Amino acid sequence: MSIARAALAVIFIGGLAACAPKFKTYTGPDVTQVQVYKAERKMYLLHGDTVLKQYRVSLGQDPVGPKHFYGDMKTPEGQYTIDRRYPSKDFYLALGISYPNAEDVAYAKSQGKDPGGDIFIHGQEGWFTNRKDWTAGCIALSDSAMRDVYAMVQKGTPIFIEP
Repeated sequence: MSIARAALAVIFIGGLAACAPKFKTYTGPDVTQVQVYKAERKMYLLHGDTVLKQYRVSLGQDPVGPKHFYGDMKTPEGQYTIDRRYPSKDFYLALGISYPNAEDVAYAKSQGKDPGGDIFIHGQEGWFTNRKDWTAGCIALSDSAMRDVYAMVQKGTPIFIEP
């Protein structure tokens, strides 16, 4: 096979992958909460006490301990809510997490620092998903998993992030 044909095959396959539907529909039980266990690198979608789905996740580059300040590369710990949903051009699909809450702001202010913000659950294919922890504090998973999560988790859903 010539180099030109091989290149065309790669472009064609990439084009087919790009045509995969970004938005899925979900008709199962409501997700009543999201639980993230940082030490396990696991995220669970629950309906009541029943686990509907579980996923492997990547966290902030410095994942041990709670997020306190802008730029600390930590993923928050505590109770938050999913406060926004949108397709992100940088990270495929994204669900916003309500960090910082009032306690987070008060602590950062007491230290004379900015608590940061813009923490999301988002997808990201490619070499990023092969690294253990790479985000600036977000919770990341594969794009294919994120399509499911985005379909299942609605604005207002509680999220509990545990150490």
